[in-house]
Amino acid sequence: MGARTKARKRAVDLLFEAESRGVDAGELARERGERPVTPAALNPYTVTAVQGVVEHWAEIDEALTTYSQGWSLERMPDVDRAILRLGAWEILFAEDIPDGVAVSEAVALATELSTDESPRFVNGLLGRIVEVKPTLV
Repeated sequence: MGARTKARKRAVDLLFEAESRGVDAGELARERGERPVTPAALNPYTVTAVQGVVEHWAEIDEALTTYSQGWSLERMPDVDRAILRLGAWEILFAEDIPDGVAVSEAVALATELSTDESPRFVNGLLGRIVEVKPTLV
């Protein structure tokens, strides 16, 4: 597993944890970067990704809500929401990440961390966002 893939997984972990605890994800990532709770230091991309999601939270959630076809954000499994927010951020705001890589990595995370239906759902929703991206950014 590559460093970026691990960093994405850790970003999803932090987004999930922050939402579950009701704390600011950007602040949590900053704290973990300064005071790690694991032997391995937090990858800088993890912090960048979490802070990017937080910075564009409203735009990301609006895109996810608009294109999720009948699924409200609240109805989605918590881990799927974290994966989708990260994937949408990479598609819409991380210019150095190709859209296909962002979608593929999100689907892989959904396969590893969520339900049997999640990879297809994540792929479809992020695929729709890729299609309409020029109108969103």
